[in-house]
Amino acid sequence: MKYFLMYIKQTLRFVLKPLSFAPAIIMMCIIFMFSAQEGATSSQLSYKVGIKVFSYANEKLDKGWTKEHIEDLSESSQFYVRKTAHFTEYFLLAVSVAFPLYVYGVRGLWLVFTAGIFCASFACLDEYHQSFVSGRSPSKRDVLIDCCGVLPGIILTRIVGWTGRMTIFKPLSNSEEPDKNRKKGKRRKPLHN
Repeated sequence: MKYFLMYIKQTLRFVLKPLSFAPAIIMMCIIFMFSAQEGATSSQLSYKVGIKVFSYANEKLDKGWTKEHIEDLSESSQFYVRKTAHFTEYFLLAVSVAFPLYVYGVRGLWLVFTAGIFCASFACLDEYHQSFVSGRSPSKRDVLIDCCGVLPGIILTRIVGWTGRMTIFKPLSNSEEPDKNRKKGKRRKPLHN
């Protein structure tokens, strides 16, 4: 039974580890779908999001805004809605790229560098892609905002990964280090001098 469970564990690891990249691929497709929208469609979407946000704020905070005032607020806040969307998209992309890398053992500054370069390159590619869409143009500012979303995503992944490794998975791991040292003829250093 022990060997059967080990076989199941190895099989699941073999199947599930590569699937950890699926959220990153899905997120990249979503980002490309948004950047493939024409300028008018993208503006309309930002406008609708603004209407929903300000209507919700009006209802919950009891502001007493009229429909026209909400529409004016939505119109004037489209820029901020778009930039927040850029930040959020790339935050989620960074998490979905950094997590599988963490699962595969990429940690520390190497994780920040690898995931950061990948996401920043994708942001540049996304802006280049927008240059072919009518009503849209590439923007260095958008790449900068995208990169500002990437860094917190990678840092969050590092914090969650480290916390999980230290609290959940450390007690589950088999501590075989003393046995390995004995087999190699090494002695452990004494704890007290």
